[in-house]
Amino acid sequence: MESAGTRELLSFYADAGVDDPVWDDAADRFEETRIEAEKRNERRAQAQAARNNSSQRPAPAQRAASAPATAAVPDDAQAARAREIARGAETLDALREQLNAFDGCNLKTTAKNTVFADGNPQADIMFIGEAPGRDEDIQGLPFVGRSGQLLDRMLAAIGLDRTSAYISNVIPWRPPGNRDPSPLETEICRPFIERHIELVAPKVLVTLGNPSTKLLLNTQTGIMRMRGNWAVHKTPSGLDIPTMPTLHPAYLLRNPAHKKLAWRDFLAIRARLNESAS
Repeated sequence: MESAGTRELLSFYADAGVDDPVWDDAADRFEETRIEAEKRNERRAQAQAARNNSSQRPAPAQRAASAPATAAVPDDAQAARAREIARGAETLDALREQLNAFDGCNLKTTAKNTVFADGNPQADIMFIGEAPGRDEDIQGLPFVGRSGQLLDRMLAAIGLDRTSAYISNVIPWRPPGNRDPSPLETEICRPFIERHIELVAPKVLVTLGNPSTKLLLNTQTGIMRMRGNWAVHKTPSGLDIPTMPTLHPAYLLRNPAHKKLAWRDFLAIRARLNESAS
């Protein structure tokens, strides 16, 4: 006889688009591994090319004659500048305007849009991912591609949608080619997302995936060990927000067997929201 938990899990799988026990064609895991390896090799080649270009730069005197008015690569001073600017934002609208005007991160120069947030800023729950992808960059909204569609189904499985949740990213600009943001780029963007969380002041924060979890919980522990365990995000002003790390929807698309882990996390999130509402 089916238990209530089994029915809920099956319902979640159905909402997430998993409605067949097996595919018509067997999944080619070797092909998936090959594609991921090609992506890693491409990123390494790009990094090597960047290092080669750096070693071939002209002497300082030559650079001084041809350097543009603004630096092409952000430096540590931009992170300090970002902290000062973000701290001065008293409202979400002000923070959005300041982020749109900020020119201290190179990611902005290659992005089509600044991806600020979506959903209801008055909601009790806020979800934070890492960075926009292609679809998000085009539309200027977070989580609107395939991973966003899965996130919407996951929200629906616990009675939420974008009118009852608020969604953003650590990085507001798409990295070129969907590469990983550099540590410096992340540090430059950190003050904006920390101030963003502070202004929203949700009752529950959910970090989606490794990068946002490590940044906002100040940890080096991997997501597979962190997920499912409540932690605390401390805002710069000293506010403590209960935080649930969980798996990123993009990861779940690649590893559908782990949806059962995300389902457990979302049940815990639903229970915490029910407690805070009572």
